[in-house]
Amino acid sequence: MDQDYINKRITELRLKKGVAEHKMSLELGHSRSYVQSISSGRSLPSMAEFLAICEYLSVTPKDFFDNDNPNPPLVKDTIDKLKTLPENDLLLILTMINRLQSK
Repeated sequence: MDQDYINKRITELRLKKGVAEHKMSLELGHSRSYVQSISSGRSLPSMAEFLAICEYLSVTPKDFFDNDNPNPPLVKDTIDKLKTLPENDLLLILTMINRLQSK
């Protein structure tokens, strides 16, 4: 894993969120070109800015670096909603997931 990973992952997650570089930059409180400079590899965010970017993209730092999770915000939202369901519903959903994975 290298600097390119961070640049590419920010771009990937930003595109999944459907937000333009300049809009994300402004919403994070920076100049219009801030995210573009990260995406192009000209700069890296500080740790504080990295955490702000993760929050903006609705991912945890762990999810950011999880290559096996192509859509962390969707997985997180799904898990959060699953936590509120009663056991019978969870068992039903688990049965459906197992059936879908067996195809």
